[in-house]
Amino acid sequence: MKRRRLAASMAAVMSGVLAWQLASAAEQPEELTVAKVPPYSPHQIFVPDIAFASMTDARVHVFDADTNRFIGQIDAGFGPGFAVSPDHRTSYVATTYFARGGHGARTDVVEMIDNTTLDVTGEIVIPPKHGQHVPSPYNTALSDDGQRLYVANITPSTSVTVIDTAAKKVLGEIDTDGCVLAYPSGNDRFSALCESGKALTVTLDAAGKEKSRKLSDAFIDVDHDPAFINAARDGKLYWFTTYLGTVRTADLSGDAPVFGTPWPLVSAAEKKAGWRPGGLQQTAVHAKSHRLYVAMHKGVDGSHKDPATEIWVFDTTTKKRIARWDLAKQKIDPLIAIQVSTDDQPLFYGLTPTSDLVVMDAQTGRLKHVDKQLGATSTLLVNP
Repeated sequence: MKRRRLAASMAAVMSGVLAWQLASAAEQPEELTVAKVPPYSPHQIFVPDIAFASMTDARVHVFDADTNRFIGQIDAGFGPGFAVSPDHRTSYVATTYFARGGHGARTDVVEMIDNTTLDVTGEIVIPPKHGQHVPSPYNTALSDDGQRLYVANITPSTSVTVIDTAAKKVLGEIDTDGCVLAYPSGNDRFSALCESGKALTVTLDAAGKEKSRKLSDAFIDVDHDPAFINAARDGKLYWFTTYLGTVRTADLSGDAPVFGTPWPLVSAAEKKAGWRPGGLQQTAVHAKSHRLYVAMHKGVDGSHKDPATEIWVFDTTTKKRIARWDLAKQKIDPLIAIQVSTDDQPLFYGLTPTSDLVVMDAQTGRLKHVDKQLGATSTLLVNP
């Protein structure tokens, strides 16, 4: 009897194995595939993300705001700067790598990324001194034609490394004499902001060497009302906003800057109530509709990095507020960074402190969707 039961059990097991084999044979084998990056869209957005818990492991997230789809990510090393070419085909990451992860021999490079695949296609070794800080649009920036890349340095002395993107080589280093960042204008000129509230404009020759420089008069009152460095750009104009809510434009296209007349974002009553700009990327401009978007919050001196509870929209022609979006009414968390697309049907983007990506209609302020926790500590929105 025992032998019969054992034989029956073995038969049952073999029958089960055979059935599993037959079922498995009928299934298609699993294949690993790599999705293609969709064609460029004006609603494609890049989000540089510095994970403060792991400073050597930054990345740039790529997101399609039309389809609410995460496209992929670009590895970005330590404290990266990031810029996208005018033709949208290439991204440039200025970053640092250490031989032992967080220590060891330091190598600074500019990595070139093919935006159709998100693959690294090459690198340029640069002086090991590029500024490592919260990302800004102007710590790594391209000339208008995309032929020169400017990488801002700090050691703590300040300078700008000039790179030929076509030849893939460093052309030289420009001492900026205590002034920081690089605000490009045209194909052969950039400006840097000085601690005195002045702007230093450097013009380059055909070889990328310094041809001339000009220091402007002070246009920012650094003692009483400093300006945010993340100015919004509209062609020749940079729109600077101060901590207390004043706007002033700077045309940096000539040998010396031309500054516009300052105008207020807030009325006397609003200023008394504490309304002021804040966050890490406080303004965005849509040139075609003449709109300036400002991230606003109620605060006090020292609250200039606080996220926005409202978005105020201004007509840059009349310098009047035309809309006021209360984020809480749409159950949107406060925003620490904002940006707007440049097309005829613009989208407004915002980042929350927890790295939720908020997408809104830039004309009406209506919420379209929220992508939860896109990164670890996303701090900047880049929309080419």
